[in-house]
Amino acid sequence: MNHAPTQQELEFLQSIDTPTVCNLIEIVAPERRGSGYTVKHLHCPFPQLPAMIGFAKTVTIKAKDAIAAGDASYMQRRLEYLDYVAAEPRPSIVVIEDLDGEHAGYGAFWGEVQSNVHKALGCLGTVTNGSIRDIPQIPEGFQMLAGSIGPSHAYVHVVEFRRAAAISSTPTATARSWCRWARFPR
Repeated sequence: MNHAPTQQELEFLQSIDTPTVCNLIEIVAPERRGSGYTVKHLHCPFPQLPAMIGFAKTVTIKAKDAIAAGDASYMQRRLEYLDYVAAEPRPSIVVIEDLDGEHAGYGAFWGEVQSNVHKALGCLGTVTNGSIRDIPQIPEGFQMLAGSIGPSHAYVHVVEFRRAAAISSTPTATARSWCRWARFPR
């Protein structure tokens, strides 16, 4: 089954909690009982927001190593990335895997500027194993789940997009798949 969910299906998924979603997946796909969900804590600066239901737009980043300022090929990749984010299917959730290994979160892709740009492009929010920043300046309604909260963007740059990304041991397919991310109440 490879169809876009209906609005009714999206609303239903948003109305139930994450453990119930896991239970339903176990019923329809028993082989998924031990995979497909996060197993490490993700920071949620906006726990009052509802679960995000949308299409995964996947990207990988690095922040520890500098890239040449003004590199034309990098700037072109950034524009192509933004076109990818703006394209259908929507609504989207940007899923970012920070490839800096033990230094994941060294620099934040997400802050005031990126969250406003991405919200304008139809994104509901983000899930990343990296870091986020500028929490008071994030636009209203833009949800974030992140590995850490930090002060700097360092040398953050897009490495690849439209490829599988793994967040907290959870592989996420490309934008042809839809996903649900929610925070657990404390």
